[in-house]
Order: sequence, then structure tokens, then C-alpha cells
Amino acid sequence: MSETDNGADPRNSRPSRTAGSLRTPPSAPPAPPAPPTRRGVLAAGAGAGAAALLGITGATTTAKAAQAAAAPAPAAPTAPADLAPYASYWFPDSLPHGAPGPGITWRSLKQWTPESDQDLAYNTATVPLAPRFTPVPPSPGARGGQARISSLVSFGPTARNPSQGSATADHYALTHWAYLDELVFWGGSSGEGLVLAPNAPVVDAAHRNGVPVLGNVFLPPVAYGGDLQWTRDLVQRDPLGRFPIAEKLVLVARTYGFDGWFVNAETDGGDSSLAARMREFLRALRTAGAPYGLRITWYDAMNSTGRVGWQGALNQLNQEFFEDRAGRVADSMFVDFRWTGQTLASSGALADRLGRSRHELWAALDVESGGWDSGVRWDAIIPRDRAHVVSFGFYRPEWTRNHLTDRSPGAFHRADDRFWTGESLDPAHPAPEGTWRAPATAVADRSTVTALPFACAFNTGHGERWFEDGEVTSDTPWNHLGLQDRLPGRRWAVETSGARPSVTLDFAKAWRGGSSLLVSGGLSAPAVVGLHCTRLPLTGSAALELVHASEAGAVTVEVGVATREPAAPGGPVPYTWLRTRAPGSGQGAWRTSRIGLSALAGKTAYGLAIRITAQGNRAVSWRLGALSVRDDTARRRPAAPGALTVDASAQQDGKASVRLSWRRAAGPVRHYELYRLLPDGTRRFLGGTCGTALYLPAVTRAGREPAAAFEVRAVDELYAASAPAGTKLPWV
Repeated sequence: MSETDNGADPRNSRPSRTAGSLRTPPSAPPAPPAPPTRRGVLAAGAGAGAAALLGITGATTTAKAAQAAAAPAPAAPTAPADLAPYASYWFPDSLPHGAPGPGITWRSLKQWTPESDQDLAYNTATVPLAPRFTPVPPSPGARGGQARISSLVSFGPTARNPSQGSATADHYALTHWAYLDELVFWGGSSGEGLVLAPNAPVVDAAHRNGVPVLGNVFLPPVAYGGDLQWTRDLVQRDPLGRFPIAEKLVLVARTYGFDGWFVNAETDGGDSSLAARMREFLRALRTAGAPYGLRITWYDAMNSTGRVGWQGALNQLNQEFFEDRAGRVADSMFVDFRWTGQTLASSGALADRLGRSRHELWAALDVESGGWDSGVRWDAIIPRDRAHVVSFGFYRPEWTRNHLTDRSPGAFHRADDRFWTGESLDPAHPAPEGTWRAPATAVADRSTVTALPFACAFNTGHGERWFEDGEVTSDTPWNHLGLQDRLPGRRWAVETSGARPSVTLDFAKAWRGGSSLLVSGGLSAPAVVGLHCTRLPLTGSAALELVHASEAGAVTVEVGVATREPAAPGGPVPYTWLRTRAPGSGQGAWRTSRIGLSALAGKTAYGLAIRITAQGNRAVSWRLGALSVRDDTARRRPAAPGALTVDASAQQDGKASVRLSWRRAAGPVRHYELYRLLPDGTRRFLGGTCGTALYLPAVTRAGREPAAAFEVRAVDELYAASAPAGTKLPWV
């Protein structure tokens, strides 16, 4: 993927990591010769990502997003004014000298207040952090209670990173949340801002899957525009001895709805006094955030001398930023890339002596340039023959998207599945290990599916069109991770005595959202596809429902419900098999199968699966569009949202950019969906969000209509929609 500068100011340049060296764009100030270690890689990659794309779906064109990695970024939709909300970023207090580059706004966090934040409604996450559990792993190599995984991801640039998705399917739509314990919203640069708050779609998707999300505090090396004054700004005290920036960081996280901060102090030139002040700042940040469950991860850069000296270890020089004599300072530490097997072993031993878990240490793995071809000394972190030494953290796993020439959603998910699951694409049957040790082969998956009702339409949070009840209601590509479903964590655990079919998330056809589950290939024997691991209490009125379609080859479909777990990792899942009723007519047509679960009343469902048997041993193509488990009692539609309002708009030549908001609906709401009502009676999907505000970048006048009509509906966990709230925008 090509990189872009945010203006001519060299402080906005983003060097990227190549194999064993740093590459600096010509416009950037020359960097010192790269050492043979991985020193400074966090600075090198800060803020790199896709070029900004305005808004969310709303255009009525059918233009596809650019697929080639070398292609220029798509132009922003033509609109009369840029009212687009963007993810927030700040400097701690003082601003750089000069003027910001195009599209960049310099802001002081010390001066920020929620009341002054015009984009607050667009950047606020609303999905609470879900509790999760660890099921019995699908293979003996995957372990629970040992190593965990952190991930530093750049979802977009620092400046002009859309708050609510954009009109392209070319997006890093992370779905393998089951293996993550922490996500860091990576970015920042000396020419844009150093403190980044994650945008709401990322937080909402992560929280739905039980993964906390951290904002980023990045104090860059001097070679990349760092200024020690910004470090002093961060740790300043007021006349009462308080740390005002620590209090603002807590306020931002609470207001925006995310879970804490990754603190990366790489600006050299300090002394022991500054280091002591930094430790006091971290303690103040942790103390202020603790009542709200906020957490801190410290990056191994600044040490107790105040200088930047990457240790590649937890040792006496950086221990006080992790744990000091008074107790816990940071919740975890991201250990710099220069670690060795010996330094990780000694780090784990020191954590033990401090009374801390060794798995609160993340050994950094740079996968930005090489992905699954990266050379990793796996046995130093997660050996197969003994207990895991420490945890590990991926730096820039969005390589799975960025390295592709074909960046269609299907191609991305094939690459992402291989990264997380391994070459076999089956966590229950790992391929013989080569140089890559896929997370699914070593770390147990987790799940949040613990209560009824539960539903999944296999929506990944991006797509080339939007479907409702199997029909296309928008042909515009889109991405918005907040609309993503809780997908099966094990992709894909398949049991068969015959040829293994292909199991993929497919984007050509869907029941709801942008994708469906596709099972295809020759079936010489029944094939069991594991779906969700669950802890669902079943009642006498519980029912399971499938929406599915057979496109080629007649099949028999059964549903498996496990009422106990396997006896050991890798053991067979004891499913109770329930056959669906005879399928409806029409080749390729969606049909709904309902199965009562009253025979299992009083039991707990520990897992769900489907078993497909081909009639006549023919090749099949079968789709699962939706799966739900619920109490089959009378249900009310969700309550309607209130007072849909046009908050701001601008018009020019039959186009309008629009900001809309509404009052939250009473009762539980999964998300909201916004539609355009066209003069011919057509209802076109424009976008969705978990919050109560949405931006439309380019609404086009339909013929000579006097006003553009909009409606918003609340959608519940089973995808039932409320009555609409409506409004109109008169054309001028």
C-alpha cells in the first residue's frame, strides 16, 4: 500500500518499516542510519494507514473502491461543504510552531471539553464492554490462561480519519476478536497530533466481542519531529500538584467510551527528574481511571534515567513504569522489538518476583512488512513443550489488507483468516507448522455469547452492497465496524470423513448486511461446520432459526446444539443433532427453518454447529444468511427513536452534505439504520451506527423533488426494526 503525507510539512511524514531498516519519504528530514535492531519501529509506523475517505454510504453511484494497492486514494465525494466528522487527536498542551498542513487541525488536549467538541456525538462509542469466557480449545496446542495477544492497528491516518466508516469496502475489517486481549488504536505524528482517541466503530465492534480498546499517546523521537516540551506538557503539574493532562485523558476515555491509554514516550533528552515525573503521571492517570475500569499499557522506551533506551525486556531500568515500591503503575508493558529469548525469560522471572503476571508483558512482533513471513522466534514466547514465557503483541497486523493487490473483501478475509488461523484455515486441524505460528494454534479463543436473544447474520462490517431480507437496498460499497456481527471465533472448524468443503465469508449475496457464510465444494460425506461457542441457558420456549439458501446441489441440513463441552482440548464436541424441516421451493431462494428447543429445556447450549449432507454426493453451494436463538414468545418491536433532526447541511448544485441526529430509543437497541425515501417509493439504505448521529457526505436530489426525505429506525438484537422517525431537507 502506498503511503501519503498530510501536507508539505515534513513533520507529517510517516516512515514505514521495511525488512530490517527504516524507509523515510524524501520530504522527511533525514533519519540517522538504522541500527541492526528493531529500535524505533513504533515511531516509524506511527499514524500510517489508508488515505482518508469522507463519510459513510449515501452516494447513489455504483462505483467500486479501488482494488490495486498502488492505485491513488479515491477522491472524496463531491459535496458543497465538508461537514464530515473525524476521529479526534490532540497535542498535550502547546502546539507546534508554524501552521498545520492541509486537512490538519492542531488542538490542545488541555483546552478540550466535551461541551466544545462538535464531533462528540459521532465519536462516542455506546456498546458496553461484554464479559467473555474461554471454551475448551479446539486443538491441544491452544492454551487458555497463558499467553495473551495485544494488537497495535492503524485503521486510518491521524488527521481526516472518518468517525463513522466510509463509502468503500476496502477497509481493515478485523473480525478475529476471539484471540485478542487488547487493541491499541495506533497513530500520531509530530505534524498532526500525539494523542489519539479511537473512533466509535472500532470500539463498538471490539466491545461487542469483549476486547478493550486503548487510545494512543505518542511522543515521537527527535528524528521524527519529537520535541521534549511535549513530554513536559504531558506530565505538567498544576499549582495544587495535580496532573491536568492525566485528568483530561480520563475524561476523554470516559466521554468517548473506550478503555484506557497506550503511553509511548520516545522523545530523548530527558533526565531522571523527568522520568520520576513520568512515573508519577502514570500513577495519577491510573488512580483517576481506576474507578472507571481504565487501563494503561506502557511502551518500553523511556527508562529511569529519563533517556530513551529500548531495553527489549522488563528490567531494573524500566521496572518502575510497570511496578514500583508503592505497587502497580501500568497494567501491562509492551516490550520493545529487540528482545531475545534470554531477556524474555528474565522479564517473566522479574514479573513473578514483583507479584505480577508474566502475561502482562507483551513481546513486540513486527508484522507490518512481512505478515506471516515475518521471522519470529516463537519458542522464546510461546513454546510448545513448556509453559508460555510471556504474552505477545502484533505491530500492524493490518498487513493482511495492505499487502494485497486484490483488496476486495473476500480476498482480505482469506488473507486475514490465514494470518490468525494458519494455512489449514481450520483451528481444529492445524497444518504442519512452518515459520508462522498462527495465534489459533497457541492461544485459546474467547466468546461473549452468553444470553438470549442471540443472532448473527455473518456481517463483517464492510461490503460491496447492503442487503435486507436478501434484497439489495444499497449498491454502494461501505464499511462501518460498529455494524459487525459477533462472528464465530473458530474459522472454520470442520469435521468430515470425506473431502473438506470450502467455508468462507462471501460478499456476493447476503440475507442482511454485506456478507453471508458460504459452504461449497464436493461433499462425499456429511460435513460439520462449527459455529459459535456459547453459554446460552435454554428454556421450554427456546427456538433456533436458520435463514439459508441452496444454490447448487440438494442438501440436508441439521443443526447441532452441544449441551456439554468436550472432555479435553481437541476432543469431539458432543452435539445433539436436530433436523430442519423440508426446505422451501426455488433454487437459490432464501428460506427460513425454525427448530424448537423445548427438549433441551433447563440445559445450557455450549456450542452451535450445522451439518450438511449432499444428496447424491454432488458438489454443493450452500449459504447461511442468519442464525438466531431466542425465547419463542410474543415480542414487541423495538421502540422508535425520537426527533430525527437535520443539525447542519450545505447545498450546491443538487447535492447536500448533511448532519443528522435523533433521540435514543427506549429499551435495548443494537444499532440504528438511516434510509432515504425516494419519490418513487423506494427506500434506500444510507448507513447505520450504534450512536445517535450520522453524517451523509453527498445526498443527491432525485429529479425535481422538493425535499429529501429521511427516516431512522432502531434495530434490536434479532434485527427487528422499529417504526421510523422521519424528517425532510428542503432543496434550495
